[in-house]
Amino acid sequence: MTHLLSLADLSPGDLDAILALAEDAPAPVLAGKGAALYFEKPSARTRNSMELAVHQLGGHPVYLTPGELGIGTRESVEDIARTLACFHGVICARVFDHGLLEALAAASPVPVVNMLSGSDHPLQALADLLTIRQLCGGIEGVKVAYVGDGDNNVARSLAQGCAMLGAALTIVAPEGYQLSDAPAGVAQTADLAAVEGADIVYTDVWVSMGQDSEAERRNADLHAYQVNDALMARAPQAHFLHCLPARRGEEVTASVIDGPRSAVWRQAENRMHSARGALMWLLQKD
Repeated sequence: MTHLLSLADLSPGDLDAILALAEDAPAPVLAGKGAALYFEKPSARTRNSMELAVHQLGGHPVYLTPGELGIGTRESVEDIARTLACFHGVICARVFDHGLLEALAAASPVPVVNMLSGSDHPLQALADLLTIRQLCGGIEGVKVAYVGDGDNNVARSLAQGCAMLGAALTIVAPEGYQLSDAPAGVAQTADLAAVEGADIVYTDVWVSMGQDSEAERRNADLHAYQVNDALMARAPQAHFLHCLPARRGEEVTASVIDGPRSAVWRQAENRMHSARGALMWLLQKD
């Protein structure tokens, strides 16, 4: 059984195939089947994109919460996985602990998809790569500057995808905010001059869900890495990306995210198309 828990699970050929399927007409690979969508953490884009992707593939999405499943309290992870597989063609989960996804995948007779975990966000990276390919006419050789907090699940999955498909990614972040396990070929620096000549400038929030107690320190540490008009002027041809939600006035200014070089709404829409491509690839493969 093939699962999608991390982009590291894929080969470059697999990744190319998913991106191609994201722009193909939907195939009814979930006709007459359900899709279990388990959310420990809420999300506007993930829920909407996944429910619509499942619907476009002929399936029926079922939104599930921890209180309904009681994983590890009322029932074991293994029993939950086997039960959901009785009804659903795929199990998708947005969780805190990546280990829970691994346990689900180990027991599940249907594909398991990571909708976000503490370490990885493969569906976001697929949307990012699809958007880069559309904006730049390809991915290989594209210069991507990821600015700000580079040691998180979004940066990690984007780094994996860029390394696999030959994009030149540089994480531009101060010490302590650089990716701790960057793939080979991914550069890291604290020098904002690395943004110069970029085709894509990408940022994410400085204070993620569950980090509220660290907000004052993180905002102070990252203040100089705000994506604003002055920073974008270093890369005059660059498009701006952000995985959302955004905090205008913190990691990015309104003039950038709402400006003519911002592609964040195309990127958000591509969450649905890339999720559909991933599901088609998994279900046709298996």
